[in-house]
Amino acid sequence: MVVDDHPMWRDAVARDLAEAGFEVVATAGDGAQAVRRAKAAGPDVLVLDLNLPAKPGVQVCKELVGADPALRVLVLSASGEHADVLEAVKSGATGYLLKSASTEELLDAVRRTAVGDPVFTPGLAGLVLGEYRRLAAEPVTGVTAAGSGPAAPRLTERETEVLRLVAKGLSYKQIAERLVISHRTVQNHVQNTLGKLHLHNRVELVRYAIERGLDGE
Repeated sequence: MVVDDHPMWRDAVARDLAEAGFEVVATAGDGAQAVRRAKAAGPDVLVLDLNLPAKPGVQVCKELVGADPALRVLVLSASGEHADVLEAVKSGATGYLLKSASTEELLDAVRRTAVGDPVFTPGLAGLVLGEYRRLAAEPVTGVTAAGSGPAAPRLTERETEVLRLVAKGLSYKQIAERLVISHRTVQNHVQNTLGKLHLHNRVELVRYAIERGLDGE
């Protein structure tokens, strides 16, 4: 599904995706429309602009990922501002691509997003990982799965191994190659871990791992 308030841009992106073999199940031109149509169409990947009328893209992302954690969101934005990037990731976006990207870069980003890999315009991945580390250094307020309660969920050895590599910033594809397992198996381990820890997305998962020192060697 493609969401952008500029009709020519939205139509061009949808056309490029369709010509590349993707099924474009819906498009939308504002935030409120995007939420309604996404819930009705059930896309696997949402290509989302941040600057939307009626409801900002970050709120759209937060609502839709909250309703369906399996949804992958690729933000496609003209803004490379660090605050916008971090806000998008915190709201549940899987990746962030600037609109200056080529068509081939966009198609590759959508393919990778579809399988759960984090995709960022060069230079932004380091920024996001740095923010993960900053968040992990902050005191945790309230009682969460990342708290220090006595009944911490037990992860399998493989789940812990995958979690450690996620915390180091590796993509699912890289983890699959490192552990000599399938991409789908990596995804399953991550989903199982999210469920056990009562976490909602990759941001929370990485924070949990870094808080426990799992990003070290």
